[in-house]
Amino acid sequence: MDFNFTLFGDMESALLTLMVFLATATLTFAMMAMVRVHGAMRRRTAGINEKLTDEAASFRQHAQQKAGFKAAERIIAYAQKHYGADDSKDMKVLRKRLVLAGIYDPRGIAVFFLTRTALAVGLAAAAMMLAPGEGGSIYWMLVGAAGIFGYVLPSLYLDRRIASRREEHRAGFPDFMDLLVVCADAGLSMEAALDRVGRELADTYPSLCANIHMANLEIRAGRAMTEALEHLADRLGLEEAKSFATLIQQSDELGSSITEALRVYSDDMRHKRLSRAEEKAYSLPAKLSLPMMVCIFPVLFVVILLPVAVRLATGGFQ
Repeated sequence: MDFNFTLFGDMESALLTLMVFLATATLTFAMMAMVRVHGAMRRRTAGINEKLTDEAASFRQHAQQKAGFKAAERIIAYAQKHYGADDSKDMKVLRKRLVLAGIYDPRGIAVFFLTRTALAVGLAAAAMMLAPGEGGSIYWMLVGAAGIFGYVLPSLYLDRRIASRREEHRAGFPDFMDLLVVCADAGLSMEAALDRVGRELADTYPSLCANIHMANLEIRAGRAMTEALEHLADRLGLEEAKSFATLIQQSDELGSSITEALRVYSDDMRHKRLSRAEEKAYSLPAKLSLPMMVCIFPVLFVVILLPVAVRLATGGFQ
């Protein structure tokens, strides 16, 4: 009897221990699951908040940029309304310079004047803050010089860009004429030859190719060949292009062979390019004389006369 009681007592203790263990383990796992879920929720909430913060910042930045663009567009529109309607001689010259520089946007005049004003004011303000001797005559001279430099800087940029594009057009025009002769000999029409040559010169002379493409678009829009070539010559700014437009017009009016005229003019262009190369080669010695006098001859004099000077200083000739 005692044995049975002890056995049952041990079983009850074991069951009680097992139940306590299971309850503790269940509670522990439940707490761990709650902690894990809470951590995941916190991380997800932090990610969502960070994403919302980034989106809000991006939205604010986009809104600010959009507002800035709208303000700039309003300023440009106002300047274009003020300067674009002016048809004076100076405005015509400026429009022509912008076209020669490759700026075909109708708002180019407004952007030019706004850039000139901004640079003049900005450089003058920078000189006022950085120039030494505040209040003196040299100080105001530096401020005025900075403002004048900012005022003329856009014009200098246009001149440099026009010169660069003109050199490219002058270098590529003989190749353009040679390819045009080849296309004419192959039996292509003038419109097809211009289109083909423009695509062939795209990698070597991109500016010339763009102008030829615009001439093709004008021809497709219904403009006469001679008129489109005249506009091409105006955009290129070359006398050779103007002569080419006149040649095509005269050949069309007189009914002569365009192929023969192109061949003769192409040979003339090739000789002109060779003459320009020879002229540069002949002028090279004269251009090198000044660097030689400034950089090479003084060094030679020092190398030759330095031993003599050292001997005289040390008494070596006595």
